[in-house]
Amino acid sequence: MFQAGEVTIERVRTAQAGPVAGLTAQVLLLAALAGTVGLGVAGWIVGLICAVITNLALLRALVRYDCDRLGLADWVTLTRGSLAVGVAALVADSFDRPAQVTVLMTLTVVALTLDAVDGWIVRHTGRATPLGMHFDGEVDAFLIAVLSVYVASSAGVWVLGIGAARYAFYAAGWVLPWMRAPLPRRDWRRVVAAIQGIVLAVAAADVLPLALTQAVLLAALALLYASFGHDVVWLWVHRSATPGREAKIADREVARAVAARTASRRRATAVPCDCRSCR
Repeated sequence: MFQAGEVTIERVRTAQAGPVAGLTAQVLLLAALAGTVGLGVAGWIVGLICAVITNLALLRALVRYDCDRLGLADWVTLTRGSLAVGVAALVADSFDRPAQVTVLMTLTVVALTLDAVDGWIVRHTGRATPLGMHFDGEVDAFLIAVLSVYVASSAGVWVLGIGAARYAFYAAGWVLPWMRAPLPRRDWRRVVAAIQGIVLAVAAADVLPLALTQAVLLAALALLYASFGHDVVWLWVHRSATPGREAKIADREVARAVAARTASRRRATAVPCDCRSCR
């Protein structure tokens, strides 16, 4: 019993490396922004809060999916999340002082570009994991939410509907348990998310006439809610008739990930390596 507890504690300590590195990088990024373009109290507060929440959520996911460390693609995603924290700080600061559009757009463009990089790594290494997919989706949603707050100040409050969509979907799951069931993989979902980020970035850059910007944003909003509507309909059609089964279904991928990792560890320890290079 004590030994099992020690193993669990050791895994948590090992898993902390990624979140600690992420938090450190994000604080350094905030300090760099403060030392260059300037960062007010609001920017520091929002930036630090976002950094802490991001890395606590990452640590919780690492423990939940029984992962000792981040993979290469996950490190790229963490970098994207760190840049999104910087964007959040600049957006918060823009309410009290003139927005640093050039820096904000630089961080945004790099973050959006890295979204393609972590996907490329996963496809070429074949190491897609439930943790990676979950982490990638959350970073996408966070950056989209932050950008929608910034764009809403010029294009209209209704733009917040883009950033709030994913979180409203999650909130609905607390009221409607059948909405917590896992969805089948659908590449179009990722395409729609990428479109939201690109459209919001263009709107934030303020390079188009306001009327055209609003039209493009409205089209992106309609596309986003059509995608979520498709998922809601699928979940409704496939909802379980057995009370309480939704929670079991929601944890199915977690159980599979843990089982696969446990089996891998057992195979690694069952046949010790006897090659000369490992001695």
